[in-house]
Amino acid sequence: MLKAFDKKLEFTKEKSNRYIVKLEDLKRVIGFLKKKMGYNFLVDITAVDYSTYKTAYPKRFAIIYILRDKNFDNLTVIKSYLNEDEIVDSITDLYKSANWSEREVWDQYGLKFKNHPNLKRVLNHKEFIGHPLRKDYPITKNQLCTKTDDLMDEMIPRLKAKGYENQEEVMFLNLGPAHPASHGTIRTFVALEGETIISAVSEIGYLHRGFEKSCENHTYNQIIPYTDRLNYCSAILNNIAFAHTVEGMLGVELPQRGQFIRVIIGELSRIIDHLVCLAANLVDMGALTNYWYLYNPRETAYHLLSKLTGARLTNSYMRIGGMTHDLYDGFKDDLKQCLEDVQKGMDDSLSLIEHNRIFQDRAQNIGVVSKEEAINRGWSGPNLRASGVNYDVRKQHPYYFYDTFDFDVALGSVGDVYDRMMVRFEEIRQSMRIIEEAMKRLPNGDINVPDHSITFPKKQKVYTTIEGAMNQFKLVMDGVKVPASEHYSAIEAANGELGFYIVSDGSGTPYKVKVRPPCFFAMSSLPDMIEGEMVADAVLDLGSLNIIAGELDR
Repeated sequence: MLKAFDKKLEFTKEKSNRYIVKLEDLKRVIGFLKKKMGYNFLVDITAVDYSTYKTAYPKRFAIIYILRDKNFDNLTVIKSYLNEDEIVDSITDLYKSANWSEREVWDQYGLKFKNHPNLKRVLNHKEFIGHPLRKDYPITKNQLCTKTDDLMDEMIPRLKAKGYENQEEVMFLNLGPAHPASHGTIRTFVALEGETIISAVSEIGYLHRGFEKSCENHTYNQIIPYTDRLNYCSAILNNIAFAHTVEGMLGVELPQRGQFIRVIIGELSRIIDHLVCLAANLVDMGALTNYWYLYNPRETAYHLLSKLTGARLTNSYMRIGGMTHDLYDGFKDDLKQCLEDVQKGMDDSLSLIEHNRIFQDRAQNIGVVSKEEAINRGWSGPNLRASGVNYDVRKQHPYYFYDTFDFDVALGSVGDVYDRMMVRFEEIRQSMRIIEEAMKRLPNGDINVPDHSITFPKKQKVYTTIEGAMNQFKLVMDGVKVPASEHYSAIEAANGELGFYIVSDGSGTPYKVKVRPPCFFAMSSLPDMIEGEMVADAVLDLGSLNIIAGELDR
């Protein structure tokens, strides 16, 4: 593929879809892939610090770009090695989604980008010293933030570009971070003329827990509870995404029953997530009754998950190579009741809003994002599909027998608040279809990979045999040994493509974990979305994107 670009280009084909190019050729190659080969979807940008890796690399760092083509069929990884003093060409002029991604790489690794419009921290606070994902950064170093960021360094250039030279012409207002309508710890700083937003800047990082740094100091199974805290509205989908990636590195596949259970519980988690999003967004409009219609069936689902996993919100149900235990007796009846409650809640809510003129006026043609803009922004999931782009990981890159299930992909046509909400309503229906079919087809058999170098032995063996006790001890202390490799894999989570780029050094602890959170790219688009709209509409825009702060900040 790259030979067609330039016969003189020096590159190494590391894997079937991974290429190593020189740093000076990086932007030319990515530009060629986008303009000539149709790779117009930037999945993510990340970096790796190889300074303590067990084998030597040409230079200390690598910068990594993950791209998908226009049909979302092919994934290509472009990689370049560099040292700290070398500068990377920014690709923000090629992909709008690169803006925050490059800021994150600078923030976490200290790699600089030439011609970036605003290279400043995005996850860590402005007083932070150093770059936490470097291997020489002391993990116990506490750095407190004592001053707020007024964000005027970003606001003033935006105002001047719109012809506002005098700050006294406008009123400044903070939307969040401490307000229910900010949907989490998110701050959007706006400049107003009356109630119309003429300029906006968003700030995140208030909830930054250092997820990726923590992963470097824990075994693969110990990371599972940390994934719960990403998108905590659909925690099990985070479990599945991480375990699925690690299992791909191990080259193992779950028994069929285990795969079907992941589908059933994963789709139930998707339903819960969409119920929360829709209920909260309708409250933001003032439609409080709908909140209870949608929130009550969510409680039924949480009772089921509590019985199954022992926890309501952060379930930690999955393990590398399977899950903690099988479905309980009576699960089928409880699930049937749960789906009936969800269906009734949806019907009741839609009966109030589907043909309601007030709802339509508030939601239609508000926060419109075109197909091209959504792709350029790196959107995925319901937000992307609401703009009319037919991309669903379950269909394009099926896993766990998704290609054998009978379900439809819900698509919008305008890409406004209305479409983003109605796509989620329809996705709840489709998830229920998948669950019902999966329960009918649910096979008997094991739920875990039959390999005790990966999965824990049964408790009876642990308690009664020395082999079982030793097996349990080794897996707890040393972790699952993953072959030295680098791998990216993704699933269709509630908010879109949730992927993990993992680097293993062959030990039981990952060398690096990078999560590709769909919320991150949606949130980076908000300032441009809300400019020109009223404050009340901006609240609906944010709610319709379903930003979950735990996933956004990590």
